[in-house]
Amino acid sequence: MASITILGCAYSIPDAAHELTHFAVHGKHSGILVDCGSNPTVRLAQAEIAYDSISDLILTHFHPDHISGAPLMLMNMWLFGRKQPLRIHAPVHCLQRFSQLMDAYEWQQWPGFFSVDLHEIPLHENAPVLTSNDFTVSASPGEHMVPVVGLRITDESCGRALAYSADTAPCASIVRLAAGADVLLHEATALANGHSSAAQAGEVAARAQVGELYLIHYDVHRADESKLLTEARSCFSGPVELARDLMTIEL
Repeated sequence: MASITILGCAYSIPDAAHELTHFAVHGKHSGILVDCGSNPTVRLAQAEIAYDSISDLILTHFHPDHISGAPLMLMNMWLFGRKQPLRIHAPVHCLQRFSQLMDAYEWQQWPGFFSVDLHEIPLHENAPVLTSNDFTVSASPGEHMVPVVGLRITDESCGRALAYSADTAPCASIVRLAAGADVLLHEATALANGHSSAAQAGEVAARAQVGELYLIHYDVHRADESKLLTEARSCFSGPVELARDLMTIEL
C-alpha cells in the first residue's frame, strides 16, 4: 500500500516549522515527488526518504514556491552520486521555463550528471502522466494565474486513489478528477484569485464524494487552524484534517 509523506504544508511563505507545499508518494518499487519548493533534500532526509528512491518529479506549475528547489535538489542528487535517470513531468509552460532555468545553471556541463527525461503533461482532463508497477497518475487542469494541473495518483496494488488539487480556484475539472478518491489533498490558501478557501475545499470534497479531506497550502502565519477545519467541515461531512509537515498518510 502506498504512503504519502507531507514534506511541507505552507502556502507561498514558509516559516521555521512549515516548509512550502510538496509531498512524496512511495510504493514498493518507486517514489514520486510532487512539487519542489525550498530545498527538498533536507526534508527528504528528515523524513528518512532516500533521494535515490525518487524516480519521478511532477511539477504542477511554474511558480517559485513550487519549483524553486528543483535546481538545488538536482545538484544535490548529482553531488551525492546519483546514477539512475530522473523523470520530470510538467505542463509545457512549466517545463519550458524549468529547462531555461536549468540552462542558466549550465546543467549540461555538470560532469557525470545523471540523465533527466522531460515529459509534457497535456492540459486536458484525465491526461496520462505516468504508469508504473506501483502507480497510475493522471492530471487535469485547474484555474490559477499560470497553467496548472491537479493530480490523481492510483495505487495499483489496491486501487485506492489520492487526488491533489494543486493551486486552483474551485473548478469542475478538479471535482471530476477527484471523484470518488479515497484521499483529497486540497489547497486552502484563501478566498482569492486562483486559490480556494477552506470552505471551498470542503465543497469540492463533498461534490467529489471523496473519502477524506486534508487541507494543504494554507497560511501558516496568520490563519486560525481551528477555523480552517470548521469551515471545511461545514461543507463536507467526511473526515477533515490539516496536512502537517512530515506527517504520513497511508493510502
